[in-house]
Amino acid sequence: MTKADFVELVQKNGEFESKAAAERAVKAFTDSITEALVKKESVALVGFGTFTTVEVAEKSGKVPGTDKTYTKPAHTAPKFKMGKTLKDAVANA
Repeated sequence: MTKADFVELVQKNGEFESKAAAERAVKAFTDSITEALVKKESVALVGFGTFTTVEVAEKSGKVPGTDKTYTKPAHTAPKFKMGKTLKDAVANA
């Protein structure tokens, strides 16, 4: 599903009068989640899931087929854990 398709779905389900209003709602949602994760806060939406951040340790590896190695620095990564309602809806689809 593309972003345009998703905006149309939000317009239908949210009963927005226009695609522009639905797109503003989607943008507000994604911007808000991003802002919270940048501050290292978690966002829990009961039944849907929880957005959090995790600290990923430095990692070394070898490029397959060569003798080259690389080191990926430690970083913070976003994480999403599905809620029970969402998990059950997907499993029973």
